[in-house]
Amino acid sequence: MSLRLPHSLQGRLLVWVLGTVTAVWLAAAAVTWFDVRHELDELLDGHLAQAAALLVVQQAPGPDDDDDEHAPRVDAPTLHRYAPKVAFQVFHEGRLTMRSANAPVTPMVGSAGPFRSGFRTVTLGDKAWRVFATFGAERDVQVYVGEQVDSRTGILLAVLRNTLMPLLWALPLLAVVAWWAVRQGTAPLRRLGATLGTRQAQALHPVVVPDAPSEMAPMVAALNGLFERITALMDSERRFTADASHELRTPIAAIRTQAQVALGAEDDASRQHALEATIEGCDRARRLVEQLLTLSRLEAGHAPPPGLVDLAALTRQELAQIAPRALARGQTLELDAPAPCPVRGDATLVAVLVRNLVDNAVRYSLPSSQIHVAVHVAPDQARLTVEDSGPGLDDASRARLGERFFRVLGSGQAGSGLGWSIVRRIAAAQGAQVQTATSARLGGMAVTVCWPATADASPASAA
Repeated sequence: MSLRLPHSLQGRLLVWVLGTVTAVWLAAAAVTWFDVRHELDELLDGHLAQAAALLVVQQAPGPDDDDDEHAPRVDAPTLHRYAPKVAFQVFHEGRLTMRSANAPVTPMVGSAGPFRSGFRTVTLGDKAWRVFATFGAERDVQVYVGEQVDSRTGILLAVLRNTLMPLLWALPLLAVVAWWAVRQGTAPLRRLGATLGTRQAQALHPVVVPDAPSEMAPMVAALNGLFERITALMDSERRFTADASHELRTPIAAIRTQAQVALGAEDDASRQHALEATIEGCDRARRLVEQLLTLSRLEAGHAPPPGLVDLAALTRQELAQIAPRALARGQTLELDAPAPCPVRGDATLVAVLVRNLVDNAVRYSLPSSQIHVAVHVAPDQARLTVEDSGPGLDDASRARLGERFFRVLGSGQAGSGLGWSIVRRIAAAQGAQVQTATSARLGGMAVTVCWPATADASPASAA
């Protein structure tokens, strides 16, 4: 069964902090246990060896001891309340000559095999004993000094209790301090949540969190960046709605008027004229909707990724579609595109740009005017130039080209004023630059669009 962490960040931090502290405390306690037990065994073993040495010195035989085979056995008195936990024996030529009151009459270390000096852990009765055995002053004297193992365990527990218990009691205090520290550390997050919770739905201004730690800075920056993008999208949507309602009102009203004229017409000629005007109004409304949708996609940042486009071939295709209208107005439409011209961009958007520029030249030039379109590749750029022999624009009007719904008064042509705005936005999305001037060749308007040159000579299809 896996441990499930709390859902709150504060709870998770507390679990990790307290869990880590507890794990470190347990590891430290285990290391302390083994270290203290080792040092205590070393110390007490040294005491056993020292006690045995004292017994050896005390039991050094006198000049008549070897002749006295019937010397009495001496039982040492109990002088301390912990004395029952320590025992000793002295054997001379296999005969017990001295022992503590709690020592058995047989050697504490089994007599099987030759006598060996050193430490052993043996069981006497139901108790485990740590016994040190050594020779006396003579080889026929054996000295045994033993201590109950549970006494060592008692001393070890007492040492650990005095050492670790204060730390164990400190754990609850540490938990409280950790809770307070984590709560203080996560306070900026709670303030951010409270700030966002109290904001109005339409509030998109940047979020400010006083005294926010540096770790929160990327999150707050990303959140404010998201608000900026949402603001831009909402502004774009509002502009699109306003543009659509503003511009569609006129062609729809014109279509309705012409339809009413057709309904009320008394002769076929008037009815035919009204129906043709209705179709023209529908075409104008369709063109306006297409331009609005194109502009909306560009403003929303939905431009497709660029590829290689042959600008010369694409321009040739667009001029083939516009040429009938130019010929109907008696205009001369020329194209100078001697070689392929690869540019980096989207074929659909570049086609819209070329179509708008040439369409403007056709519609705003006088009948019988000349329109010259050129596509050339320079060492550092590719250029599309559209020139006409129309009336042109003064400097003030050229400076306003690209503003929404800006139209030159007195042109006599129907339009929405969005074409130039679309051209400039497409150029910006494709990394191109738009320049306007007076045509030195034809005297009217001259528009030049420049793309950075590309080394790839295999452009994608312009279709």
